[in-house]
Amino acid sequence: MHATLPLLRITDFPPLRRRRVETLQVNLGYTCNQTCTHCHVNAGPSRTEQMSRETIDTVLDVLVAKDIRTLDLTGGAPELNPHFRSLVREARQRGVRVMDRCNLTILFEPGQENLATFLADHEVEIVASLPCYLEDNVDKQRGKGVFDKSVRALQALNALGYGGDPRLPLSLVYNPQGPSLPPSQAALEADYRKFLGERFGIRFTRLYALANMPISRFGSTLISKGQFRDYMATLRAAHRPENTQDVMCRTMVSVDWQGYLYDCDFNQMLNLPLREDGRGHGRLRLTDWLELDLADNPILVADHCYGCTAGQGSSCGGALG
Repeated sequence: MHATLPLLRITDFPPLRRRRVETLQVNLGYTCNQTCTHCHVNAGPSRTEQMSRETIDTVLDVLVAKDIRTLDLTGGAPELNPHFRSLVREARQRGVRVMDRCNLTILFEPGQENLATFLADHEVEIVASLPCYLEDNVDKQRGKGVFDKSVRALQALNALGYGGDPRLPLSLVYNPQGPSLPPSQAALEADYRKFLGERFGIRFTRLYALANMPISRFGSTLISKGQFRDYMATLRAAHRPENTQDVMCRTMVSVDWQGYLYDCDFNQMLNLPLREDGRGHGRLRLTDWLELDLADNPILVADHCYGCTAGQGSSCGGALG
Protein backbone atom coordinates (compact mmCIF):
# COMPACT_ATOMS: atom_id res chain seq x y z
CA MET A 1 0.00 0.00 0.00
CA HIS A 2 1.27 3.46 -0.92
CA ALA A 3 1.96 5.85 1.98
CA THR A 4 0.15 9.18 1.56
CA LEU A 5 1.54 11.09 4.56
CA PRO A 6 4.72 12.22 2.71
CA LEU A 7 2.44 13.87 0.14
CA LEU A 8 0.33 15.59 2.81
CA ARG A 9 2.76 16.90 5.42
CA ILE A 10 3.64 20.16 3.65
CA THR A 11 0.52 22.27 3.77
CA ASP A 12 -0.82 25.82 3.87
CA PHE A 13 -4.06 24.75 5.54
CA PRO A 14 -5.02 27.46 8.07
CA PRO A 15 -4.17 26.86 11.75
CA LEU A 16 -6.96 25.62 14.01
CA ARG A 17 -7.47 25.43 17.76
CA ARG A 18 -9.89 23.19 19.57
CA ARG A 19 -12.80 24.18 21.74
CA ARG A 20 -14.37 22.24 24.61
CA VAL A 21 -14.56 18.52 23.82
CA GLU A 22 -18.17 17.42 23.31
CA THR A 23 -17.63 14.07 21.57
CA LEU A 24 -15.26 11.19 22.28
CA GLN A 25 -14.84 9.10 19.14
CA VAL A 26 -13.46 5.67 20.02
CA ASN A 27 -12.04 3.24 17.49
CA LEU A 28 -12.66 -0.14 19.09
CA GLY A 29 -10.52 -2.02 16.59
CA TYR A 30 -9.73 -2.57 12.93
CA THR A 31 -11.42 -5.98 12.54
CA CYS A 32 -14.29 -5.82 10.05
CA ASN A 33 -16.44 -8.26 8.12
CA GLN A 34 -16.06 -6.11 4.98
CA THR A 35 -13.19 -4.67 2.92
CA CYS A 36 -14.42 -1.41 1.33
CA THR A 37 -12.48 0.45 -1.35
CA HIS A 38 -13.12 3.85 0.25
CA CYS A 39 -12.19 2.76 3.81
CA HIS A 40 -9.75 5.25 5.35
CA VAL A 41 -9.10 2.84 8.25
CA ASN A 42 -7.89 -0.01 6.01
CA ALA A 43 -10.10 -2.32 8.06
CA GLY A 44 -10.96 -5.88 7.11
CA PRO A 45 -11.37 -9.50 8.24
CA SER A 46 -7.60 -10.02 8.52
CA ARG A 47 -7.08 -7.16 10.98
CA THR A 48 -6.84 -8.32 14.61
CA GLU A 49 -6.30 -5.07 16.55
CA GLN A 50 -8.93 -4.69 19.31
CA MET A 51 -9.26 -2.31 22.27
CA SER A 52 -8.72 -4.01 25.63
CA ARG A 53 -11.11 -4.02 28.58
CA GLU A 54 -8.60 -1.96 30.57
CA THR A 55 -8.58 0.80 27.94
CA ILE A 56 -12.37 0.70 27.70
CA ASP A 57 -12.55 1.26 31.47
CA THR A 58 -10.41 4.37 30.97
CA VAL A 59 -12.78 5.55 28.22
CA LEU A 60 -15.59 5.42 30.78
CA ASP A 61 -13.47 7.28 33.34
CA VAL A 62 -12.74 10.05 30.81
CA LEU A 63 -16.40 10.40 29.85
CA VAL A 64 -17.26 11.14 33.48
CA ALA A 65 -14.19 13.21 34.40
CA LYS A 66 -14.48 15.47 31.33
CA ASP A 67 -18.30 15.52 31.28
CA ILE A 68 -18.41 14.36 27.66
CA ARG A 69 -21.98 13.73 26.60
CA THR A 70 -21.50 11.87 23.28
CA LEU A 71 -19.63 8.60 22.69
CA ASP A 72 -19.07 7.84 19.00
CA LEU A 73 -18.08 4.20 18.43
CA THR A 74 -16.29 3.22 15.26
CA GLY A 75 -13.93 0.61 13.82
CA GLY A 76 -13.59 -1.61 11.74
CA ALA A 77 -16.88 -2.96 12.80
CA PRO A 78 -17.05 -1.72 16.40
CA GLU A 79 -19.57 -4.42 17.29
CA LEU A 80 -16.88 -7.09 16.79
CA ASN A 81 -14.98 -5.89 19.83
CA PRO A 82 -15.82 -8.41 22.60
CA HIS A 83 -16.45 -5.55 25.06
CA PHE A 84 -18.72 -3.51 22.75
CA ARG A 85 -21.97 -4.32 24.52
CA SER A 86 -20.68 -3.78 28.03
CA LEU A 87 -19.25 -0.40 26.97
CA VAL A 88 -22.63 0.60 25.52
CA ARG A 89 -24.47 -0.48 28.67
CA GLU A 90 -22.13 1.35 31.02
CA ALA A 91 -22.03 4.53 28.94
CA ARG A 92 -25.81 4.64 28.74
CA GLN A 93 -26.06 4.07 32.50
CA ARG A 94 -23.99 7.25 32.85
CA GLY A 95 -26.45 9.18 30.68
CA VAL A 96 -24.08 9.40 27.70
CA ARG A 97 -25.49 9.49 24.17
CA VAL A 98 -24.00 6.57 22.21
CA MET A 99 -23.55 6.45 18.44
CA ASP A 100 -22.71 3.22 16.61
CA ARG A 101 -21.10 3.57 13.18
CA CYS A 102 -22.60 0.40 11.78
CA ASN A 103 -21.95 -1.20 8.38
CA LEU A 104 -25.39 -2.91 8.51
CA THR A 105 -24.17 -6.30 7.24
CA ILE A 106 -22.73 -6.95 10.71
CA LEU A 107 -26.29 -7.72 11.83
CA PHE A 108 -26.07 -11.00 9.89
CA GLU A 109 -22.72 -12.17 11.22
CA PRO A 110 -22.61 -15.24 13.51
CA GLY A 111 -23.14 -14.20 17.13
CA GLN A 112 -24.78 -10.89 16.17
CA GLU A 113 -28.31 -12.21 15.66
CA ASN A 114 -29.76 -10.06 18.49
CA LEU A 115 -27.55 -7.02 17.87
CA ALA A 116 -30.33 -4.86 16.41
CA THR A 117 -32.57 -5.54 19.42
CA PHE A 118 -29.70 -4.76 21.80
CA LEU A 119 -29.06 -1.41 20.10
CA ALA A 120 -32.74 -0.49 20.20
CA ASP A 121 -33.14 -1.54 23.84
CA HIS A 122 -30.29 0.81 24.82
CA GLU A 123 -31.45 3.61 22.49
CA VAL A 124 -28.16 3.66 20.58
CA GLU A 125 -28.11 6.05 17.65
CA ILE A 126 -27.11 4.24 14.45
CA VAL A 127 -25.00 5.87 11.75
CA ALA A 128 -25.12 3.35 8.91
CA SER A 129 -22.91 3.14 5.84
CA LEU A 130 -24.84 3.04 2.57
CA PRO A 131 -22.64 4.77 -0.03
CA CYS A 132 -25.37 4.76 -2.68
CA TYR A 133 -29.01 3.74 -3.10
CA LEU A 134 -28.21 1.69 -6.23
CA GLU A 135 -27.21 -1.96 -5.87
CA ASP A 136 -24.41 -2.01 -8.46
CA ASN A 137 -22.65 1.00 -6.96
CA VAL A 138 -22.82 -0.33 -3.39
CA ASP A 139 -21.60 -3.81 -4.32
CA LYS A 140 -18.75 -2.34 -6.38
CA GLN A 141 -17.54 -0.32 -3.41
CA ARG A 142 -18.26 -2.76 -0.59
CA GLY A 143 -18.53 -6.28 -2.00
CA LYS A 144 -21.02 -8.52 -3.80
CA GLY A 145 -24.31 -8.95 -1.95
CA VAL A 146 -23.72 -6.04 0.45
CA PHE A 147 -26.59 -3.95 -0.91
CA ASP A 148 -29.15 -6.74 -0.42
CA LYS A 149 -27.97 -7.38 3.14
CA SER A 150 -27.98 -3.63 3.87
CA VAL A 151 -31.59 -3.31 2.71
CA ARG A 152 -32.66 -6.24 4.87
CA ALA A 153 -30.79 -4.76 7.84
CA LEU A 154 -32.47 -1.38 7.41
CA GLN A 155 -35.89 -3.04 7.19
CA ALA A 156 -35.14 -4.94 10.41
CA LEU A 157 -34.08 -1.72 12.14
CA ASN A 158 -37.23 0.05 10.91
CA ALA A 159 -39.31 -2.78 12.40
CA LEU A 160 -37.75 -1.99 15.80
CA GLY A 161 -38.62 1.71 15.49
CA TYR A 162 -35.38 3.08 14.02
CA GLY A 163 -35.93 5.99 11.66
CA GLY A 164 -39.39 6.68 13.11
CA ASP A 165 -39.14 6.77 16.90
CA PRO A 166 -37.25 9.99 17.88
CA ARG A 167 -35.41 7.96 20.53
CA LEU A 168 -33.96 5.75 17.77
CA PRO A 169 -32.25 7.94 15.15
CA LEU A 170 -31.02 6.17 12.02
CA SER A 171 -28.64 8.12 9.79
CA LEU A 172 -27.25 6.92 6.46
CA VAL A 173 -23.78 7.78 5.14
CA TYR A 174 -22.99 8.46 1.47
CA ASN A 175 -19.50 8.38 -0.06
CA PRO A 176 -18.68 9.22 -3.70
CA GLN A 177 -17.57 6.35 -5.94
CA GLY A 178 -14.23 7.95 -6.79
CA PRO A 179 -12.13 11.16 -6.70
CA SER A 180 -14.96 13.68 -6.70
CA LEU A 181 -16.79 15.81 -4.15
CA PRO A 182 -20.19 14.70 -2.82
CA PRO A 183 -23.24 16.32 -4.43
CA SER A 184 -25.60 18.50 -2.41
CA GLN A 185 -26.46 16.64 0.79
CA ALA A 186 -30.04 17.96 0.84
CA ALA A 187 -30.75 16.95 -2.76
CA LEU A 188 -29.11 13.57 -2.30
CA GLU A 189 -31.12 12.91 0.86
CA ALA A 190 -34.32 13.54 -1.08
CA ASP A 191 -33.21 11.02 -3.72
CA TYR A 192 -32.39 8.42 -1.06
CA ARG A 193 -35.76 8.90 0.63
CA LYS A 194 -37.67 8.59 -2.64
CA PHE A 195 -35.85 5.53 -3.96
CA LEU A 196 -35.46 3.57 -0.71
CA GLY A 197 -38.97 4.47 0.45
CA GLU A 198 -40.75 3.58 -2.78
CA ARG A 199 -38.70 0.48 -3.58
CA PHE A 200 -38.15 -1.02 -0.13
CA GLY A 201 -40.35 0.88 2.34
CA ILE A 202 -37.24 2.11 4.19
CA ARG A 203 -37.29 5.24 6.36
CA PHE A 204 -34.35 7.00 7.98
CA THR A 205 -33.68 10.13 10.00
CA ARG A 206 -31.06 11.94 7.92
CA LEU A 207 -28.31 11.47 5.35
CA TYR A 208 -24.65 12.40 5.82
CA ALA A 209 -22.66 13.09 2.64
CA LEU A 210 -18.95 12.56 3.31
CA ALA A 211 -15.96 13.23 1.07
CA ASN A 212 -13.46 10.43 0.56
CA MET A 213 -10.19 11.24 2.31
CA PRO A 214 -6.91 10.90 0.37
CA ILE A 215 -5.40 8.54 2.94
CA SER A 216 -5.02 4.79 3.62
CA ARG A 217 -6.77 2.48 1.13
CA PHE A 218 -8.47 5.21 -0.90
CA GLY A 219 -5.35 7.39 -0.97
CA SER A 220 -3.24 4.44 -2.09
CA THR A 221 -5.70 3.73 -4.90
CA LEU A 222 -5.46 7.34 -6.05
CA ILE A 223 -1.67 7.07 -6.19
CA SER A 224 -1.84 3.79 -8.12
CA LYS A 225 -4.14 5.36 -10.71
CA GLY A 226 -2.15 8.60 -10.96
CA GLN A 227 -5.08 10.60 -9.59
CA PHE A 228 -3.74 11.75 -6.23
CA ARG A 229 -2.52 15.21 -7.25
CA ASP A 230 -5.63 15.95 -9.30
CA TYR A 231 -7.88 14.98 -6.37
CA MET A 232 -5.91 17.18 -3.98
CA ALA A 233 -6.21 20.04 -6.49
CA THR A 234 -9.98 19.50 -6.52
CA LEU A 235 -10.16 19.65 -2.72
CA ARG A 236 -7.96 22.72 -2.45
CA ALA A 237 -9.82 24.60 -5.18
CA ALA A 238 -13.13 23.98 -3.41
CA HIS A 239 -11.89 25.07 0.05
CA ARG A 240 -14.32 27.34 1.89
CA PRO A 241 -12.73 29.17 4.86
CA GLU A 242 -16.06 29.39 6.71
CA ASN A 243 -16.14 25.60 7.00
CA THR A 244 -13.14 25.67 9.34
CA GLN A 245 -15.43 27.01 12.08
CA ASP A 246 -17.37 23.74 12.32
CA VAL A 247 -14.90 20.98 11.48
CA MET A 248 -15.20 18.02 13.85
CA CYS A 249 -11.69 18.31 15.31
CA ARG A 250 -12.65 21.49 17.18
CA THR A 251 -15.01 19.67 19.56
CA MET A 252 -14.03 16.00 19.24
CA VAL A 253 -11.12 13.80 20.31
CA SER A 254 -10.38 10.53 18.53
CA VAL A 255 -8.99 7.52 20.43
CA ASP A 256 -7.30 4.54 18.79
CA TRP A 257 -7.57 0.94 19.96
CA GLN A 258 -4.45 1.36 22.12
CA GLY A 259 -5.77 4.46 23.90
CA TYR A 260 -3.69 7.09 22.08
CA LEU A 261 -5.35 10.44 21.33
CA TYR A 262 -5.72 12.22 17.98
CA ASP A 263 -7.42 15.37 16.75
CA CYS A 264 -9.55 13.25 14.39
CA ASP A 265 -9.70 9.70 13.09
CA PHE A 266 -8.05 10.78 9.82
CA ASN A 267 -5.01 11.93 11.78
CA GLN A 268 -5.23 8.62 13.62
CA MET A 269 -4.84 6.71 10.36
CA LEU A 270 -1.89 8.92 9.38
CA ASN A 271 -0.26 8.41 12.80
CA LEU A 272 -0.36 12.13 13.62
CA PRO A 273 -1.03 11.99 17.39
CA LEU A 274 -2.47 14.70 19.58
CA ARG A 275 0.13 16.42 21.76
CA GLU A 276 -0.40 18.58 24.83
CA ASP A 277 0.81 21.81 23.19
CA GLY A 278 0.52 20.72 19.56
CA ARG A 279 4.28 20.22 19.35
CA GLY A 280 6.89 18.13 21.16
CA HIS A 281 7.51 14.43 20.93
CA GLY A 282 5.22 12.95 23.58
CA ARG A 283 2.09 11.09 22.51
CA LEU A 284 -0.92 11.63 24.74
CA ARG A 285 -3.04 8.73 25.97
CA LEU A 286 -6.43 8.61 27.64
CA THR A 287 -4.75 8.31 31.03
CA ASP A 288 -2.76 11.52 30.36
CA TRP A 289 -5.93 13.39 29.46
CA LEU A 290 -7.36 12.82 32.92
CA GLU A 291 -4.74 15.30 34.17
CA LEU A 292 -4.96 17.80 31.28
CA ASP A 293 -7.28 20.41 29.79
CA LEU A 294 -7.17 20.25 25.99
CA ALA A 295 -9.29 23.37 25.40
CA ASP A 296 -7.54 25.83 23.03
CA ASN A 297 -4.96 23.17 22.14
CA PRO A 298 -3.58 23.66 18.60
CA ILE A 299 -4.85 21.08 16.11
CA LEU A 300 -2.34 19.22 13.97
CA VAL A 301 -3.24 19.92 10.33
CA ALA A 302 -1.95 18.58 7.02
CA ASP A 303 -3.11 18.74 3.40
CA HIS A 304 -5.83 16.09 3.88
CA CYS A 305 -7.71 18.62 6.02
CA TYR A 306 -8.92 20.20 2.77
CA GLY A 307 -11.17 17.14 2.48
CA CYS A 308 -13.22 18.45 5.41
CA THR A 309 -13.58 22.02 4.14
CA ALA A 310 -14.09 21.55 0.39
CA GLY A 311 -17.44 22.58 -1.07
CA GLN A 312 -20.31 21.98 1.37
CA GLY A 313 -17.77 20.63 3.86
CA SER A 314 -17.56 17.16 5.33
CA SER A 315 -17.34 15.82 8.85
CA CYS A 316 -18.53 12.88 10.90
CA GLY A 317 -21.86 14.70 11.01
CA GLY A 318 -22.11 15.24 7.27
CA ALA A 319 -22.06 18.52 5.35
CA LEU A 320 -21.05 21.67 7.22
CA GLY A 321 -22.84 24.25 5.15
